[in-house]
Amino acid sequence: MPGPLLHLGATVMCAHGGTATPTAPNPRVMVSGQPTTVMPMPWVVAGCPLNVSGAPMPCVTANWVVAATRVFSNGQPVVLMDSQAVCVPNGTPLIPSAAQTRVIGS
Repeated sequence: MPGPLLHLGATVMCAHGGTATPTAPNPRVMVSGQPTTVMPMPWVVAGCPLNVSGAPMPCVTANWVVAATRVFSNGQPVVLMDSQAVCVPNGTPLIPSAAQTRVIGS
């Protein structure tokens, strides 16, 4: 499905409210003056408050499992607003909530 490309300044959170940021933005393609992100690079999650049965198990990192199928940079699929990611170690999703809207990919 088409969607806006995620970039370094996009607002992405884990399902519990932690803030996710890319570990290695892709400076090869810029949107809104900021680098985009590609699928294989993990994201780090900060401030996840998840606590299961008294044992903390917060989101630490996340990996994108579904990304663009037709837009690539450096041979890697770019991450879109509707892409899907899984947090480690608990398997919950990342939720993109705000990104640039000028460049759409699929």
